[in-house]
Amino acid sequence: MRMIVFFDLPVDTVLGRKEYAKFRKFLIRNGFMMMQESVYCKLLLNQTAAGVVAEKIRDNKPGKGLIQILLITEKQYSRMEFVLGSGGSDIITSDERFVEL
Repeated sequence: MRMIVFFDLPVDTVLGRKEYAKFRKFLIRNGFMMMQESVYCKLLLNQTAAGVVAEKIRDNKPGKGLIQILLITEKQYSRMEFVLGSGGSDIITSDERFVEL
């Protein structure tokens, strides 16, 4: 499953820009990959893992702005249509990244 985080944070003040940068760095440190500016995606194993990640996002949210979380299945994600541009990347974004112990 995929977690997609959409956010629109105010950057009209110095504090707003700092909070934007801090939240963006938090997402990257926690394994999110940028799909578009202010749209980040992470591959998750199951609903339990999604709940943990969503709680971390709630704990690290900035004071102002809009943050939305969308959970979708791999099948839904694979049906994404690229109207312009491409989704090509050197980063593996499939479940091949997981190591089963």
